[in-house]
Amino acid sequence: MRACLITKTDTNPYFVTMKKGAEQEAKKLGVDLKAYAGRYDGDNQSQMDAVESCIADSANGVLITPSDTSAIVPTVEKARKAGVLVIALDTALNPVTAVDGTFATDNFKAGELIGEWVKARLGPEKAKTARIAFLDLSTSQVTVDVERDQGFMKGFGIDIKNPNKYGDETDPRIVGHAVTGGAEDGGRKAMEDLLQKDPTLNVVYTINEPAAAGAYQALKSVGLQKKVLLASIDGGCPGVKNVRDGTLGATSQQYPLKMAQMGIEAIVNYVKTGEKPYNSPGLDFYNTGVQLVTDHPVKGIPSIDAKKGLALCWG
Repeated sequence: MRACLITKTDTNPYFVTMKKGAEQEAKKLGVDLKAYAGRYDGDNQSQMDAVESCIADSANGVLITPSDTSAIVPTVEKARKAGVLVIALDTALNPVTAVDGTFATDNFKAGELIGEWVKARLGPEKAKTARIAFLDLSTSQVTVDVERDQGFMKGFGIDIKNPNKYGDETDPRIVGHAVTGGAEDGGRKAMEDLLQKDPTLNVVYTINEPAAAGAYQALKSVGLQKKVLLASIDGGCPGVKNVRDGTLGATSQQYPLKMAQMGIEAIVNYVKTGEKPYNSPGLDFYNTGVQLVTDHPVKGIPSIDAKKGLALCWG
């Protein structure tokens, strides 16, 4: 039995953990696994080439975290026509029906949790006059990027215009959106740009924890690190340690190891029974879970502390 794992990159600890989970499960179930990755987040060409290689190798299944959720679709369709089971991990394709199944975090819920938490931490009056910087992923606005951003807005109480994109909102509390590439350097640069736009900003949302680490460095360099509430998403060990150390207020923790393990199991099950993965009730994907991690819990929002988060973290 043969399977492929195609991640966005092989450097982000999140995808390193995903690869580890897939390799562990493949070994356990006797699956020959080949792993591929883009050279950078957004490298669709490398992912297309990887899918073609998997088709040529007669793989039974492909697990993919798409860099470009729309551009990869024709290649994925080619694989499915060749009899390959294709499952998206972490990030849904556009349309979501372009694959046989999706195992992912409810990214909208992940954003919503930190949005609710930030609003509650500020209190009603401060929330009304908040100045919020959004540090997003990329200009292509892939689904994971949009869902996390829009989820935060909903949680905070910002009116979402088109839920399939960000940047069209008219709420005066939004300072602006800047892209980070999901990296520390990108987070620092994006934070510097938005600080130039409004040095009075007091809330920062980031797409992931490496971007949050860069944002914190930029804030610290101008002495604002204690005046700004910083929240993020991922739940990697470095990010949870930042929650513990007080440099990150809260993060929504997701579980990439579980996604990859379930993906391998689904391929094996498909080969044996012909059954395809099913979705969680009310969703168009299988929700692998998300929990808010913070050492400053607020009433009415379920959370775990950094100590428990460290026991569950990855990377």
